[in-house]
Amino acid sequence: MSIRIGLYGYGNLSKGVEYAIMQNPDTVLAAVFTRRDPSTVRTITQGVPVYKSEDAPAHKDEIDVMIVCGGSATDLPVQTPALAEYFNVVDSFDTHVRIAEHFKNVDKVAKENGTVGVISVGWDPGLFSVNHIYGDAVLPVGRDYAFWGKGVSQGHSDAIRRVEGVKDAKQYTVPVPAALDAVRSGANPDLTTRQKHTRECFVVAEEGADKARIEKEIKEMPNYFADYDTTVTFITQEELDRDHSGLPHQGFVFRCGSIGKNGEDRAMIEYRLTLDSNPEFTASVLLAYARAAYRLSAEGFRGCRTVLDIAPSYLTAKTGDDLFAYLQ
Repeated sequence: MSIRIGLYGYGNLSKGVEYAIMQNPDTVLAAVFTRRDPSTVRTITQGVPVYKSEDAPAHKDEIDVMIVCGGSATDLPVQTPALAEYFNVVDSFDTHVRIAEHFKNVDKVAKENGTVGVISVGWDPGLFSVNHIYGDAVLPVGRDYAFWGKGVSQGHSDAIRRVEGVKDAKQYTVPVPAALDAVRSGANPDLTTRQKHTRECFVVAEEGADKARIEKEIKEMPNYFADYDTTVTFITQEELDRDHSGLPHQGFVFRCGSIGKNGEDRAMIEYRLTLDSNPEFTASVLLAYARAAYRLSAEGFRGCRTVLDIAPSYLTAKTGDDLFAYLQ
């Protein structure tokens, strides 16, 4: 039987999940739930029912896993715990400093209602988090480094669009080249958040909006921009559509450590992603962990998990002897 996937929200991320489902025959898109008028939503997959978001609980018996596709700033902290009352849920919550809080909220509801929650799924947090753990485990004497970009951050772009007076926006995270080179050289530098990345914001303001206030609010936004050198450039909607329509991204994780007698030998692990489409890749990761949530539920687990708690074998459609191919 195919795993029945529900999508809560219908934007770039949800459409990416649709494309991922097309590549994973053990999954099927069962329904979409939206805050918009359902009659205005046209899914990529023909024949998929679209319902109002508030009607989701009435369809709990039709969904095996609900993938929650809202933004981390204000949507997911509310939506994921609320939906965990009725569904197994997976989300891409990426506000790092609030993940522990979000975990506790989802875990409480899931345990009370006999469901499974998997939060903070994607590539960072997500696959990068797993690679950090692998690096730390095998190189306990060492240091972690992570760099993101150059690329569009969906969560940060969404946070800008929620600022009063902002019509549209795109935000790029950009590694500082000197910092990246220093890590690759084996120098193991001490780097502050500000020394590792800059943030570039391209903003379309509403007509008559106070641009000085908007710029100040963006640059001082905690957990998003306050700790970075941030530039805000105001452009027209036409310029944004023409020059910033794509959603590329990339990133790097390093573990630099010492091994051997007296730690005299060096070892470095580097993991790299290069993505033409950030949401489509994130969506593919979400679907893999939706499979894991389904399997955990079938085994009787109840509560919340992160990517750090789930074994790789739960993610793949391959089972049994097929997995031994990866050990050959």
